[in-house]
Amino acid sequence: MENQTSNKEIIALGIRLLIITAIAALILGWAHKITLEPIKQQNIKTNNEAMKEVLPSAESFQKIASKTPEAGEKLELELKADSAVSEVNKALKGTDITGYTIKVAPKGYAGLIEMVVGISSEGKIQGIKILNHSETPGLGANAPNPEFSGQYKGKSIEKPLEVVKTAPSGDNQIQALTGATISSKAVTKGVNDAVDFFKSELKGGQK
Repeated sequence: MENQTSNKEIIALGIRLLIITAIAALILGWAHKITLEPIKQQNIKTNNEAMKEVLPSAESFQKIASKTPEAGEKLELELKADSAVSEVNKALKGTDITGYTIKVAPKGYAGLIEMVVGISSEGKIQGIKILNHSETPGLGANAPNPEFSGQYKGKSIEKPLEVVKTAPSGDNQIQALTGATISSKAVTKGVNDAVDFFKSELKGGQK
């Protein structure tokens, strides 16, 4: 008799747990659904602000390439799976192309460094904006600071940029962050990747 009672209690407990789990799953699914659109809109806002920061002369931006295109989205360029570039936007002033914003994510010391590089149609780096990173606080995490990231503004795309530990002596040199050479080289690689893509796919404003 006691065993029957015990079995019934176990079954009842299992049913209650199943109901609670199902309800929790429904709540989580509902919460995910209602937060998905606000998160998407916030990401778009952040992306637009970053593009405006690296190409301030632009009045609007038009996406022309993406590794994660939305359903039904028609883009001008197709990015290869192994491409260092994840998204490209055309910068417009009226109907004139003033440059391009190119999103890359080089591997830093502690993870990927997601960033946007702005390049004018004339072939000058207009600026960079680091969007996300997980670099070491006080070291690589200083990469977004203007003292470091501001060095890229105005650089020519004629020669690849290189990182140096002392004060730069050449136009293509970037002074590394103190104690964060790996992070400095990663950001510089990202800029060089964006420049390479610009040269091979976009130079001359043909897109």
